[in-house]
Amino acid sequence: MERTKFLLDEDRLPRSWYNIVADLPVPPAPVLHPGTGQPIGPADLAPLFPMALIGQEVSAEREIEIPGPVRQAYALYRPSPLLRARRLEQALQTPAHIYYKYEGASPAGSHKPNTAIAQAFYNREAGARRIATETGAGQWGSALALAGAMFGLEVKVYMVRASYDQKPYRRILMETYGAAVVPSPSPTTEYGRRVLAEHPDSPGSLGIAISEAVEDAAGRDDTHYSLGSVLNHVLLHQTVVGQESIEQMALAGEEPDVIIACAGGGSNLAGLTFPWLGRTFRGGRRQRVIAVEPEAAPSLTRGRYAYDFGDTARLTPLVKMHTLGHDFVPAPIHAGGLRYHGMAPLVSLLKDHGDIEARAVHQLPSFAAGIQFARTEGILPAPESTHAIRVAIDEALEARESGEPRVILFNLSGHGHFDLSAYEQYLRGSLEDYEYAAEEVDRALAALPGVATG
Repeated sequence: MERTKFLLDEDRLPRSWYNIVADLPVPPAPVLHPGTGQPIGPADLAPLFPMALIGQEVSAEREIEIPGPVRQAYALYRPSPLLRARRLEQALQTPAHIYYKYEGASPAGSHKPNTAIAQAFYNREAGARRIATETGAGQWGSALALAGAMFGLEVKVYMVRASYDQKPYRRILMETYGAAVVPSPSPTTEYGRRVLAEHPDSPGSLGIAISEAVEDAAGRDDTHYSLGSVLNHVLLHQTVVGQESIEQMALAGEEPDVIIACAGGGSNLAGLTFPWLGRTFRGGRRQRVIAVEPEAAPSLTRGRYAYDFGDTARLTPLVKMHTLGHDFVPAPIHAGGLRYHGMAPLVSLLKDHGDIEARAVHQLPSFAAGIQFARTEGILPAPESTHAIRVAIDEALEARESGEPRVILFNLSGHGHFDLSAYEQYLRGSLEDYEYAAEEVDRALAALPGVATG
């Protein structure tokens, strides 16, 4: 009995999510209606989201209490471990201390359940019977399928075709949890049929899959839409990661000089770094924060900071973000969770204000870093996470060359057990890098909506 009580002790978990909006040095830009171009209100979002999540989306309160049932579900796998990569340090012969927050121990194998559980809870409380969503690599779809099973909700997942073909075991995991999964673009929505008619061999994209899921949700009274990244309330739910890391680093007796996370839509990066950035904005020590994105979809490093749609069908509200253009379809890299044309508005604002840095890396050096990490630390990282590992290793090597010690913290956002086909391609030499599609991005950026960005 005592052992069971210890394992499920909710007192070890954060009691509230941290909302960085309360401490931002500059206010976020308003979200605009896709039809009128005017700031949206709660009623505009009500067809897609429960009011509790809409309230969190627009909240400026620093702390938002985590409901009891959500904390109980978190206790199945939280707090997640913070580990020091001593064997990697030795292999690199670096004076740097490398720490990583490991989110791959969750039931779904990534950080995504942190928001999936919360969203499923609020949807059930609002009376929804069904949730429609999209997924890139499958981590988000797996997490929402798990959360749907926990709270008795049907889940429909539109999985990006490239990942649907590359990662069949992700699909099987979602179906095991009870979700219905279709490849996107799919013949089950009007927009999907339109894309297939024009591009029968389309690899899909998160923008296309979002359009399909939004169309699905908007067309049924019993269904809400759920997103795994980008939106404020999604980033909010992930801050349990950073809050735990602050306490754990204190126990280790160190503070990071550099904090690193991969960035596709922004939730993984925000989850780890927002609580640290909040301390900085309130007068605490400043750390370097590095967002790492794929060279094939470099929204932060090469995109434009402007108002754009979050999906390709232009159904979503307009948000100000770093974007490659809503029509841009990234190359089918194996880090499917990073194949998105835009970046979360809050992350984009921080990058524009100079509070965070951004780097873009190719998938071959990222996989090389992932394999080095696996051979030293024993954990096989997800392809998305290898991007963060690549930059963490680079930072550690710089410390070796300069002789200046530094403390590095990165987020290992998930395991790569369902990504072995990608590792197989890398090991046999058939994995390739994709060059930045400058002409395609220029074409997509030319189609940005004409909204003033001042």
